[in-house]
Amino acid sequence: PNSAYRKCVRVQLIKNGKKITAFVPGDGCLNFIDENDEVLVSGFGRSGHSVGDLPGVKFKVVKVARVSLLALFKEKKEKPRS
Repeated sequence: PNSAYRKCVRVQLIKNGKKITAFVPGDGCLNFIDENDEVLVSGFGRSGHSVGDLPGVKFKVVKVARVSLLALFKEKKEKPRS
């Protein structure tokens, strides 16, 4: 029942340089995230705990290059070039 490829990315935080793993919601949203893109992450699920069958994943991606990931997915906005 739990056989699926969960799309996650490794992100380095600006404020302290730590590397975390963040979940990418949406079908095909991983295609909008390129290497060295600046992303905004938020908490995911219960505070301080991982979610479901994703061990150690406590964050999710909200924005990519200051544009909402949901807006990119629904094709309401385009990702800026630079």
